[in-house]
Amino acid sequence: MLFPFRQELANLQPYPPGKPIEEVQREHGLTEVVKLASNENPFGPSPKAVEAIAAQLTELHLYPESGCYYLRNKLAGLLGVTPENLIFGNGSDEIVALMAMAFLDNTHNIVCSERTFIRYEMGATSMGALTRHVPMREWRHDVDALAAAVDQDTRFLFLANPDNPVGSAVSAAEVRRLLETVPSSVIVVLDEAYYEYARAWPEYPDAIQWLAEFPNLVITRTFSKAYGLAGIRVGYAIGNPGIWNVVDRVRPPFNVNRLAQEAAMAALDDDGHLSRTVSGNAEGLSRFYQAFDSLGLSYVKSYANFVLVNMKRPAAAVYESLLRRGVIVRPMGIYKLPEHLRISVGLQTENEIFIDALTNVLQSKL
Repeated sequence: MLFPFRQELANLQPYPPGKPIEEVQREHGLTEVVKLASNENPFGPSPKAVEAIAAQLTELHLYPESGCYYLRNKLAGLLGVTPENLIFGNGSDEIVALMAMAFLDNTHNIVCSERTFIRYEMGATSMGALTRHVPMREWRHDVDALAAAVDQDTRFLFLANPDNPVGSAVSAAEVRRLLETVPSSVIVVLDEAYYEYARAWPEYPDAIQWLAEFPNLVITRTFSKAYGLAGIRVGYAIGNPGIWNVVDRVRPPFNVNRLAQEAAMAALDDDGHLSRTVSGNAEGLSRFYQAFDSLGLSYVKSYANFVLVNMKRPAAAVYESLLRRGVIVRPMGIYKLPEHLRISVGLQTENEIFIDALTNVLQSKL
């Protein structure tokens, strides 16, 4: 039975997550499966985070601290902002959804690039708002075209830096030019989910320094990627307290669970784990580039923990063939890139398994 629902949802489909290992094992009768589909940290969580989680297991009958008080104050000190500049979510994409609930209706639109994280559009669509897509230029955000797409009905401009699923990044000069051009009434959301991987690039923006100058700037980050805490979901955003005062009106209480808060605080103390993660990722990307070059495949240089590669043939068939060989990657049809796959960086052994499987697939008739 189909129950009546809001018409804004008529064209909205659920977000398609990466295929889980267990499903591939069951469908194909496999025991060993490598998952390089969801941009997870193959090095796992920080041991300090695991210890912090274990210490909280006897407290699971208690609700968490709703405002993330201790995590908020610790992170504020590390970032050099006030606690009021921060808001926390069940992953940073929950914060995107909450901002849509707080600020959008069917008279508004958002602006974002054509090849960018689909959750921005999903948030807008769920509230009846339109999404204005701007083509990329040579696989990079065209900041001038994005600014030009803004009109009197625009409430948000989203800029993923690095971008997902493309992996490219834009410079501090480009981001600042965008902020100087966009009207102050438009909230510019700088999605830095892959910040820890990209910040070594000398041209990467230190956007926190611009918060006072641009009250319409919001920076979103997450513990799911470089910190390896995707399974317990904790993200945060840095911005004007006036924005968070509105978003808090729709934020569910206790949206960041007790284990997530404790693990995030512990992960912030483990610089060694973060450093190993970032250096291991750089090595993995380099190995991918070498393999793709030898196979004659084009790809986008990545500032994140994945790479977008052109298979030069329908990627769905390559994806299915890799599944049968026990390797899970991510097809990009949902982003209107039918010949592309997005490959997450894994451990060295996982990367080699993928490269061998891909080589065999491309040499076969699929």
